[in-house]
Amino acid sequence: MEPSLGKPSFLKNNLVRLFLFCVFIIALRFAYVVTIRGESCDVGNFCFFSLPDSLNVVASSVGQLEKSSYSAVISSSGKSAPSAPKKIPDLWATVGFQKAVRFYSSVFQDLISDAVLSPNFKTLCVDTASGADVYALREIGVEDSIGIFKKGFKPLVISGQGLKQPFLNENFDFVFCGGGVVEKSVRPGEFAAEIERTLKPEGFLVVHTGANDTYSFESLLELFSFCKLVKSRDFAGFDSQMPFIHEFVLQKVAGKGNIESIVEKSSGGSVSKCSVPGYKQELLKKAEPLIEEEPKKPWITLKKNLQNIKYLSSMVDISFKSRYVYVDVGARSYGSSIVSWFKKQYPKQNKTFEIYAIEADKTFHDQYKYKKGVTLLPYAAWVKNETLFFEINEDPGHKSVEKGRGMGRIQPVQNSNGSTSSGNVDEIKGFDFANWLKNTVSERDYVVMKMDVEGTEFDLIPRLFKTGAICLIDELFLECHYNRWQKCCPGERTTKYQKTYGQCLNLFTSLRKSGVLVHQWW
Repeated sequence: MEPSLGKPSFLKNNLVRLFLFCVFIIALRFAYVVTIRGESCDVGNFCFFSLPDSLNVVASSVGQLEKSSYSAVISSSGKSAPSAPKKIPDLWATVGFQKAVRFYSSVFQDLISDAVLSPNFKTLCVDTASGADVYALREIGVEDSIGIFKKGFKPLVISGQGLKQPFLNENFDFVFCGGGVVEKSVRPGEFAAEIERTLKPEGFLVVHTGANDTYSFESLLELFSFCKLVKSRDFAGFDSQMPFIHEFVLQKVAGKGNIESIVEKSSGGSVSKCSVPGYKQELLKKAEPLIEEEPKKPWITLKKNLQNIKYLSSMVDISFKSRYVYVDVGARSYGSSIVSWFKKQYPKQNKTFEIYAIEADKTFHDQYKYKKGVTLLPYAAWVKNETLFFEINEDPGHKSVEKGRGMGRIQPVQNSNGSTSSGNVDEIKGFDFANWLKNTVSERDYVVMKMDVEGTEFDLIPRLFKTGAICLIDELFLECHYNRWQKCCPGERTTKYQKTYGQCLNLFTSLRKSGVLVHQWW
């Protein structure tokens, strides 16, 4: 009888299974160490390879960096941190990262020499994508440094945003905003408010920007109005994204108060007059010239003039404004000027504007009910709060009822018996437009206004000057109504308005002489 071969085969199969099981355990351990814990493979954790013995100058100091990194995370956020990871991120060994570190090290060393920065400071780098600035701070001895970015990567950067920081009030001695992060912020006002909250009194704020026009610089200083300017300088950047850098060194003024009080002071009713700053007046030299000779066909002149207009946002960088606001006074329908002109043609530099539509004719009110980002004020812009009569202009020449409406005039109740030549009058509410403007926007906001109020501009503009609200308007598109030549009847002037073209020209001229960037509108 032949011997059985079943027993050797059974042992062989078991050995193979045991071997495969061991391989599986080793692979599982390797995956845990490298993937889950984030450690490198040179620390005796079942790894079969190790990092090179030599790395470049930046990577060589990683060991020291890791020890100080997590203590900074604990001190900055108030939360305990896990043990420092030993894996060197690939980013830290790249040429670009090393170049950035050398650049920021030089910048920060200069700031130490100027007594703006100290090794004992607690510092924050806002919205830092790579963490090279944080690395540079620690490399030169400012160990209590941390960065925030929407996607954190410890030990250099924790998760957070510039406009929503995960830190206590008055937590940092030094805040750094590099790489043009301020102008890239979607809500600069909230961004500035968070820096004010977390920066200690008399702490320093350093901003790097690529903007190079005076309007931007002044807007930046106004945005961080809780600080005083210590110094500024220009120098070359380290990459193609920002080849030229303008550096602002600001210091928080102790006891100046928060942003809300500053905005209230600039936009409240306590200040009645203002003067347009010189840098805004300089921009008027670049504006298109006013049309001094009365056009025979103003409806054609409008189309030609649109091609000549020098928009403010095409001449300067508007990134440092707290908010962006468009006010359409005499808006009529949603599609008439908000959609057909402002949304399609005005250069907004990718900024999101809050839109206010002021329209007294109730015919158009339903169009605004479900329009996101648009606030309807269903009243008449006026010089005070009172009940008014609104003359509805029904133009039989228009096939659409909508096109013939919204172009009426307003009259105070006490000056009217309730009837006009047209016989179609609505009783409406008028509001103090200048006062509303001062309570809605501030000098830190970017405000664009279009005004088409059927002759009421001769009441509203003087009121804006008297109250100082005119200084809150960055750019004004004004239609001035006069007894112009009629399209239907060549050689005849309209009897609807008593003002002349000369009076309108004087209005535009006075606005520009006062430093207001106004454009002629028809």
